[in-house]
Amino acid sequence: MSGVGGTPRYWFDGASPPLWARALAPAYAAAVALRATLYRHGWLRRGHPGAPVVVVGNLIAGGSGKTPLTIAIVERLRAEGWTPGVASRGYGRRDAATPRWVERDTAPADGGDEPVLIALRTGARVRVDRDRLAAARALVAEGCDIVVCDDGLQHYRLARDIEIEVIDGRRRYGNARPIPAGPLREPIARGATCDFRVLNLGATRETNEDASGFGEWPMRLAATEARALRGARTLPLSAFAGRRVHAVAGIGDPERFFETLRGAGIAVVPHAFADHHRYVAEDLRFGSDLPVLMTEKDAVKCASFADDDHYAVAVRAELPEAFWVALMDRIEHPDAKTGDANA
Repeated sequence: MSGVGGTPRYWFDGASPPLWARALAPAYAAAVALRATLYRHGWLRRGHPGAPVVVVGNLIAGGSGKTPLTIAIVERLRAEGWTPGVASRGYGRRDAATPRWVERDTAPADGGDEPVLIALRTGARVRVDRDRLAAARALVAEGCDIVVCDDGLQHYRLARDIEIEVIDGRRRYGNARPIPAGPLREPIARGATCDFRVLNLGATRETNEDASGFGEWPMRLAATEARALRGARTLPLSAFAGRRVHAVAGIGDPERFFETLRGAGIAVVPHAFADHHRYVAEDLRFGSDLPVLMTEKDAVKCASFADDDHYAVAVRAELPEAFWVALMDRIEHPDAKTGDANA
């Protein structure tokens, strides 16, 4: 019943959801609507950490490219003179009830794979806590003057100044049904209340005009190099062109990673794992002596038992300069925003 990435196949392949899923979906949608109403009318209270908050999230369960965008935002904010910190739930960590700081060398099982990757790539302060408001307040107390929340669109307790919805350009909203009949955590209309909507096009070469719709900013994930998990060796991705490799992806949409490699002329032997999969050494023993290319998110969990021919493919989120100008202007002038992004 589950497809690649650990999500049910019927969410995205056009098949009819099972009866039990269709029966439960209205109850889930009603609970989501009730919760949003309680926050909108103040019956459930929000809190603000006292510094600008930028929330990066999506409407579907699973990955859509939030973490690469979060990393790009943190790097741009630092270049603009801000001291950003990142708040995250830290999905999949073994002690989810205990808040903690995440450093470059934090074990992914303790900090979560995505927070560890963010800390490794940016060097920013990263705080994981199921209560994102508490995480944001901790970051501000440590001297951060702006908070970027990685995956927090539905965490209404944290008041936010800017919301960014990230849309998977290949799968979009799947069958457009609520969980468990489909992937939607909130109605599609919720995206219209966000300040920015970013369409993740992966490594596609489509033009901006052809790829993105009205009100959507195109984002591409440029993959140009592969970093060895052991040692400091880095190779251009083109070094693997024309070669067969084992490709490993434990993300929301593994096929996007495989397509990226194929687009670079690499012959892929695909190995898809569930999102946030906890790897063991046996997972990477494929019975043939080929290079192993994996996502950076997977690499932070495999570094301790990697071989010399295991590589992490680094990606960089690229967006139009106009997006960055608009985002920085909104951060500097939050009162100029229109609409209720927290509805």
